Amino acid sequence: MILFRRRDDPYGLIVGMTGVKLGDRVVQIGCAHGGRLASIAGRVGLSGRAVAIVPDSPSATRARKGAAQAGVFVELEIAPPGRLPLEDGAFDLAVIDDTAGLLATMPDDGRMAAIHEALRALRPGGRVMVIGSGPRRGFGSLLSSGSKGPRFDPGPSLEAGGFGPARTLAEREGLAFVEAIKPR
Repeated sequence: MILFRRRDDPYGLIVGMTGVKLGDRVVQIGCAHGGRLASIAGRVGLSGRAVAIVPDSPSATRARKGAAQAGVFVELEIAPPGRLPLEDGAFDLAVIDDTAGLLATMPDDGRMAAIHEALRALRPGGRVMVIGSGPRRGFGSLLSSGSKGPRFDPGPSLEAGGFGPARTLAEREGLAFVEAIKPR
């Protein structure tokens, strides 16, 4: 009898929650975990585009390592989240990795600048997904010391920044997924 079984795809939850698919144009802002970035980037295929904008060299190293280990191509830029070197309306999905507190630890004006930049980079009807730290529940809470980054609800900031109503899709496995849509 097997009591504990490792999942075949440790990032299946992340890919499923983002809804990324073949041909999508995806930008990820921040990179607390290279494997997460690579799992999302790997789904766009050769017909899509995956870009990572990271704030510093350690994040760039994580992104490069994750992409190399997964064998996926990710365009990588080091830039502040409030000044993204991206074309207007060029992306279908913006994923903001807040699991290490990228947004949560920013001052309000910096956070709003980052949200405005994500909005600018998305096409009308495009989605933003903020992946943040969430509570651990059940058996996982006994084995883990909890989430790594600070808890932060990005919904009000997304709505104040010009996105439509934000909603929390799920809080599972120590992660919280909040989504909003750019108005058409």
